[in-house]
Amino acid sequence: MSVTPDASSAAADLARIVALTAELNRHSYNYHVKDAPTIPDAEYDRLFAELQALEAAHPAAVASDSPTLRVGGAPIPEFRQVTHTVPMLSLNNAFSSEDVDNFDRRVREGLGVDEVSYTAELKYDGLAISLRYENGLFVQAATRGDGSTGEDVTVNIRTVRNIPLRLHGQAHQLPAVLEVRGEVLMLKAEFAALNARQREAGLREFVNPRNAAAGSLRQLDSRITASRKLRFYSYGIGALEGMPMPDAHSALLDWFETLGLPVSDERARVAGAAGLLDYFLKVGQRRSRLPYEIDGLVYKVDRLEDQRALGFVARAPRFAMAHKFPAEEALTQVRDIGVQVGRTGAITPVARLAPVFVGGVTVENATLHNEGEVRRKDIRIGDTVIVRRAGDVIPEVVSFVPERRPADAREFVMPTLCPVCGSAIVRLEDEAIARCSGGWTHCGAQKKGGLMHFVSRRAIDVEGLGDQLIEQLVDKGLIDTAADLYALDQHKLAGLDRMAARSAQNVIDALEKSKDTTLARFIYALGIRNVGESTAKALAQHFGNLDALLHAAAFAGGLQLLEVDDVGPVVARSITEFLTDPVNLALVGRLRTALRWAEGEHVMTRPAGALAGKTLVLTGTLPTLSRDAAAALIEAAGGKVSGSVSKKTAWVVAGAEAGSKLAKAETLGLAILDEAGLLALLGADQHR
Repeated sequence: MSVTPDASSAAADLARIVALTAELNRHSYNYHVKDAPTIPDAEYDRLFAELQALEAAHPAAVASDSPTLRVGGAPIPEFRQVTHTVPMLSLNNAFSSEDVDNFDRRVREGLGVDEVSYTAELKYDGLAISLRYENGLFVQAATRGDGSTGEDVTVNIRTVRNIPLRLHGQAHQLPAVLEVRGEVLMLKAEFAALNARQREAGLREFVNPRNAAAGSLRQLDSRITASRKLRFYSYGIGALEGMPMPDAHSALLDWFETLGLPVSDERARVAGAAGLLDYFLKVGQRRSRLPYEIDGLVYKVDRLEDQRALGFVARAPRFAMAHKFPAEEALTQVRDIGVQVGRTGAITPVARLAPVFVGGVTVENATLHNEGEVRRKDIRIGDTVIVRRAGDVIPEVVSFVPERRPADAREFVMPTLCPVCGSAIVRLEDEAIARCSGGWTHCGAQKKGGLMHFVSRRAIDVEGLGDQLIEQLVDKGLIDTAADLYALDQHKLAGLDRMAARSAQNVIDALEKSKDTTLARFIYALGIRNVGESTAKALAQHFGNLDALLHAAAFAGGLQLLEVDDVGPVVARSITEFLTDPVNLALVGRLRTALRWAEGEHVMTRPAGALAGKTLVLTGTLPTLSRDAAAALIEAAGGKVSGSVSKKTAWVVAGAEAGSKLAKAETLGLAILDEAGLLALLGADQHR
């Protein structure tokens, strides 16, 4: 019996429906129940959309356990089950402006109006929770679970400090029953601190803040939950008894605030699709500066009467939509693992990937950090991996997908010789990073990296002298060291690719301008290992002139360097090794002839002021002050800004996206300030 093409195609569709249902349920279980996601959200959304389309074409094939008929995953057995008075449903997704336009069109047509007002809110990357209050008292908390039944996490939710246990207001002003819907999440800074503690304890690190928040909330020991510093933000309502419902969603959120419930300030009431898309663009521009992770926005028709009129489809409301940002995590395959050589000789394994669009760009390479990290994550050539990119951060491989590992996947082998210069690759006992032993004199990669660092904005600052031009100058043998830059002329530069007489003269003028610098910039520009901007500034301030620094490096094995606040044994060794090397000393001599800076007397004291003798560390993004402006205020008050946290640190000033420095400060028990605390500390010395 022959099979028609249509029958064959239908059979393939039915088989695909079965396979997708099983795969999505497996991923949903890993994500919602085990708190161990195996694929990124964007890949899950893609598979989900494919299943929706197939089920729409074959409605009779929809299985009773299809993920399109449910939300989330089943409760884990360790917690008592709670039946939601009002189901906690999910939202349909929008991925483009066209999707948003279509959503707005459907709403307008459903209501028979020309324009609709919406509330636009953040779509948090956390765990959905329902809080139940009776006569103003908190009595129960439950996870979303499968939408109808969740897990009782009341004891653990009590440890979330920003959730009120009693609502604000007089008893007669409070509802008999109020179910508040919202999200439990973990701030980026807390996530970094938690993973730092996990590493120190030799425990598994969390993949992302959402994973960490979910895992923290599902602890059987509530003391562990309390130590994780979770946050909660309200965004909706379930049951309400004993009081009338507000007439609009925006009014509901305002009412929540009067009750003492946490509601994000990042929300807006906008008109039509144009208003939604404009707000989406504005939030996207500052997304990386938010203290928590979000993966999009949520749009809701503002008038609750209109919401009721629009109603629901099987698994989601017609009056709301989640508009997701471009994926910052995606799946791709590791085609190979190579290495790249940094300016200090660091050998970094790099995954060569099948091109994948993630975080708004196409990614073909992602860092694997070091050999130990490759082994810890067990990344192999041929693996399907999760790649993450956030903002301008270098893409990295998060993990591999075990179920997709091919039988012929190959382990990475660290080369023994530098791929650029052929020198031996070595790794010191106290370092995780392997390095090329050739140095900048033999290794072209280190030479180019050092030159790019030398001309960078925070070093000598040669405007217009970019990486590609440095590459050409070295490859054509026109320069060998940073000092050679100052022997270039217009004729030599004009002969390079994409250079003409005018652009060549602009570079010559920029080189001339860069000759006027400072001792701190010069020290930083040398590219001494472990010497960042703050250490370079500390050295310049301590010694006052270059001769004193050279003498300290050459005398008694650099012991005098340890007198500098920002210098410990490792940094002192790096400075000594660099400044006692004859080749480096010759380069310093040539640069000293080409450049100019003011040298003063030996400086051992700091100006008097509110922060005299105190060391502060800046980390993260402050609300109004740039890093340079904050540092200038601190130094004007007699303080010192350090690039590393130690027991000598008086205060750590932390802003949004503070990471490992904040984590270390908490481990050491140091005082932590926000911008307002810093300005208060500056007191009379602060004239803003």
